Amino acid sequence: MKSHGARFEPWYKFFPWEDWRDGRPKVLDASILPALNAWAKNAKPAPGAEFAPRERIRLSFGIEGAPWDEERVLERYELLYSAGLIAESQRDGREAALARGKSEGLGEPMQFDHRRILATAISRLRAKLKYRPVVFELMPDEFTLTELQRTVEAIAGRHLHKQNFRRLVEGTALVEPTGEVSTHTGGRPAAMFRFRREVLKERPAPGLRFGRR
Repeated sequence: MKSHGARFEPWYKFFPWEDWRDGRPKVLDASILPALNAWAKNAKPAPGAEFAPRERIRLSFGIEGAPWDEERVLERYELLYSAGLIAESQRDGREAALARGKSEGLGEPMQFDHRRILATAISRLRAKLKYRPVVFELMPDEFTLTELQRTVEAIAGRHLHKQNFRRLVEGTALVEPTGEVSTHTGGRPAAMFRFRREVLKERPAPGLRFGRR
């Protein structure tokens, strides 16, 4: 049953800096990093914080030699909130946001703390993808490897090398061929696969352990 007014929305509408499928998001260098660096010059470490603001930026946004870690979605959102760069921090009367006078308009805002909740969910799903076969819960019973790869890429927010991905999936014995082919690919017919559930009994962490970018 569909609730009145409910609809599906792509989560990158709310977190455009998290979508690397077509390369590095332009918003990072055009808006986010310059604004964060300006904020960090005068920002003081939060009480009990493990890292100073500048180090938080480096680790969260993968600059100055630090890798971009797609699992740090919540950390990046909280950093943008602390720096007053998103609409929610302006709405909540955060000191950094009031000092700026306006937010940067980074992504669609959400009511209450819903965008923070969504950031938490994305972080956990991206992490779980690597040690549990959670992606297959989002797939139909039968699928092509291209369909599986696109689903993983949509969750991880990054492009994966086609041949490397196929070697990973087949090498970890997560799928098995059905013997059928799909003719709805727009090209050559593609073999159909299904999740091989026996893998759940064979090892404790049957996920897709693709490396960092």
